[in-house]
Amino acid sequence: MALAVNMVGVDSIEALAQSLCFTSAILFALIATFSRSEKAENMAQNAIAILLVLSAAVLWWLSLSGGELWGSNYLPKPLSLICLILAFSARMNIKGKNISFGANPHNINKKDESDDSEE
Repeated sequence: MALAVNMVGVDSIEALAQSLCFTSAILFALIATFSRSEKAENMAQNAIAILLVLSAAVLWWLSLSGGELWGSNYLPKPLSLICLILAFSARMNIKGKNISFGANPHNINKKDESDDSEE
């Protein structure tokens, strides 16, 4: 009784990997829109992180099954690592905090205008 080792075609795995990466990239590009609502932003961040982890797994699967991504059999493994790094980054929530404590250009301009009006 022969067992089918490759039940899913390499082309299907490649299409799945590209679809997951594309969806993650679109959500990542639209994160500013989602950040208008804290709930929507958290949902988008969770979705991006989950999609990127799934992308990394599918890319690794693609590499192990002998598939190619954009004509290269080398790309899937490094891209899967990048997906994992981006998944971790997607969950970092810095909320626009000022960490530099430098001069704010908007405040400098207002200060200059108020100095001119006092003279």
